[in-house]
Amino acid sequence: MSTSLILIIISSALINNVLLSRFWGVCSFLGVSKQMKASASLGVAVIFVMTIASAVASLLNDYILKPLGLEAAMQLIVFILVIAALVQIVEMFLKKTSPAIYKALGIYLPLITTNCAVLGIAQLNASSGYTFLQSVASGFGSAVGYTLAIVLLAGIRSRIREEDLPAPLRGAPIVLISAALMSIAFMGFSKLSF
Repeated sequence: MSTSLILIIISSALINNVLLSRFWGVCSFLGVSKQMKASASLGVAVIFVMTIASAVASLLNDYILKPLGLEAAMQLIVFILVIAALVQIVEMFLKKTSPAIYKALGIYLPLITTNCAVLGIAQLNASSGYTFLQSVASGFGSAVGYTLAIVLLAGIRSRIREEDLPAPLRGAPIVLISAALMSIAFMGFSKLSF
């Protein structure tokens, strides 16, 4: 793997984290991070969907939409259809192979279809002029960053449940404060120089 692809993966996962710097996909981030197992499972599903969606979207954009001049008119629709099809595949696979994970993810698995992080990365790759391999690296890195952030928040939330917090901080307020502090911590990665 070339150095530029590794840098795209690291940059996408840490520096330009979809959840902590772009704030894409926050609904699933806050909703699923209550349990570590569900967070990790959703993260794996997002890694699969976002990586494959980035690859397929890149191919469709470069070899069908651009040559036909349909980029502006059809890009959003095509990318949504690709993501929806991939989520259906993941959903069928989990339902058959791991009913417990399928049940734990509940409504959040089908919501990957409308997760703005998946669609946002596909469109960001296209608008950045990334090649096929760069799009795959960006999609994979972004999904790894998503997984890292949601698993970290799940770990923090499990510790918070054990603490005796003042009433005004219990529930959503402390979760939002924790997410904000994570976002600030990830800003430290922006000082990395490659």
